[in-house]
Amino acid sequence: MGSRTISKGEIFQNNSEERRPGTTKKLAETGKEGKRMKELRKPPKLCRGDTIAVVSPCHGWAGDAKIRWKYQLGVTYLQETGLKVLPAPNALRGSAYLSENPEARAEDIMWAFENADVKAIIASVGGNDSIRIIPYIESSRIRTYPKIFIGYSDVMNLHILAYHCGLSSFYGCNLLSPLAEAQGWHPYSRKWFEKVLFSDSEIGVIEPSKEWTYEEVDYFDPLHRRTYYPNNGYELIQGEGTVKGRLFGGHTGLKELENTPLALDAEDFRDTILFLEDIPEFFTPLAIEDFLRWLDRIGALGEINGMILGKASENTTFTRQKETVRDVLSQLGQGKLPVIYGVNFGHSSPVCVLPYGAEAEINCEKISFSILESGVL
Repeated sequence: MGSRTISKGEIFQNNSEERRPGTTKKLAETGKEGKRMKELRKPPKLCRGDTIAVVSPCHGWAGDAKIRWKYQLGVTYLQETGLKVLPAPNALRGSAYLSENPEARAEDIMWAFENADVKAIIASVGGNDSIRIIPYIESSRIRTYPKIFIGYSDVMNLHILAYHCGLSSFYGCNLLSPLAEAQGWHPYSRKWFEKVLFSDSEIGVIEPSKEWTYEEVDYFDPLHRRTYYPNNGYELIQGEGTVKGRLFGGHTGLKELENTPLALDAEDFRDTILFLEDIPEFFTPLAIEDFLRWLDRIGALGEINGMILGKASENTTFTRQKETVRDVLSQLGQGKLPVIYGVNFGHSSPVCVLPYGAEAEINCEKISFSILESGVL
């Protein structure tokens, strides 16, 4: 399959600009004018007996012999929820092949969206290479078939592509991690996977997990067990009152999409609650400052209603990062923007599931985070 470059204009083609009832009122209440973040189409919910496809858009580890045990473990856990698991045609061809053939990874994405038997799609693992598959993806083959797509880390680039196609997707577990934990799929992670993807009821309050781990995943040792530690819950970095907005984000690598077909502008952040996970190389104090100043430069920082930051993926108190967030936001005139730290998503474990475009709420007095609607139909 030859390379095919897509333009941002093509990605946006046929995306509806319809608004839900009440949007105009909410914009007036926030004092903001102009278009809001686009409405995203929700996919149908999962049912027992449905098929979930595994794709490898970022890295081919799932097919490598020394890691195949972890793939099989993840398949077993998904089957325990009543799902059938189907690997995409190229998903298990290994690291070497998939690194050399980004078009094969892209073809798997389109195959999974177009396959009528597939009701959901999960990424096998993250990495740092998903951006290479974007030129090979025909956006019309995604836009036409809304269905659950879940993953995190480098999978973010595919979430942003889905967003540009007008589809809601889900920032949550990849198959190899944290789903396929050697000691078992963590009950907190499984709870939110099932609640968000199998139910069309309001998701509700996302309580912090009672325990968490920052320890790295061992992909090679089936006997390795990560140690979990008591979790102290969420922490209010700054802000007051209660704010609402549509969920949008990933990690500070959003900035790196500038000058690509996935580039974002201020309107994409309007009336959002921005979620950012802690990837060490993307969440140093300098990276945080650069990201916040980039948001300000493109006119997006003032459009955001609030922020939630993921639980740290290192053994750290997050003190320097929190100070950076407060200092830089104050310098940029956003010293009252509500920001909560410690929500369970990203590279630590366990994790909840965040639907792009879903209406969410930060309550600074209660230091709570809620999702006010379903993620699926």
